[in-house]
Amino acid sequence: MPHFARSALWLGFFACILISWWWLFAMATGMGLDLIGRPDAGAQAMRMMDPRMDMRMPMAEFWPLFWMWAVMMAAMMLPTLVPTLRVYEDLMSSVGASRAGWLGVVLGYGVVWLGFAALITGVQLALLFGGVIDMLGIARQTWMSGLLLLAVGAFQFTRAKEICHGVCHSPMSYFLGHWKPGFGGGLRMGLGLGAFCVGCCWGFMALGFVGGVMSLAWMGLATLFMVIEKLPQIGHRVTKPMGFALITAGVAVLGYPVIFAG
Repeated sequence: MPHFARSALWLGFFACILISWWWLFAMATGMGLDLIGRPDAGAQAMRMMDPRMDMRMPMAEFWPLFWMWAVMMAAMMLPTLVPTLRVYEDLMSSVGASRAGWLGVVLGYGVVWLGFAALITGVQLALLFGGVIDMLGIARQTWMSGLLLLAVGAFQFTRAKEICHGVCHSPMSYFLGHWKPGFGGGLRMGLGLGAFCVGCCWGFMALGFVGGVMSLAWMGLATLFMVIEKLPQIGHRVTKPMGFALITAGVAVLGYPVIFAG
């Protein structure tokens, strides 16, 4: 029975990830976007729409946009939780961890990322109605894309990133220092882990505004890198190189129009 429960929980966990990616793929293609977020003629027309027009536009409304971000959080962030859940399972034989606690960790983690989904939905709507991004969440000006790349790249070298990444990269230390048994304990620890994870990874979510929040290529690459960052063997080795890469990309984006104009 314990083995059946473990298998059922993990199968349900990965099913949520697969369903989330399927939903995002269906939504992106339904909006006329290819894998890297390039719009067809219909989507191009949608990009030019004013969110204040007297017609229903889901991408300019809070709840449809929030659910899009919520599913995106599930698709992108649940895979990064796998190493943490494996560590929690390792504690089952020593400190009384349980399957209920395992579920609590997942739920707490998800609640925090749902809160972040609500926050970034508000940010996207503010940018949209402010004329900074278009209806597909793509920055209207290259300078915004460049500055965002520079900001996220620079964050990779900050103390805040180091602290948050340290918890995400080594969840065993967090569990041992904040251990609480049962479902309630798992929920509390999941909330804490989720908060550190948001602090570690918020920048990669914000980069969706560079190429479009519905770009499947961006979502896939961001998910891959965030998973790699949390791997115990190599995670600490890729943070600063990624920072250099993002800063270089930001400089290139900002410098290209100047060089090209010259």
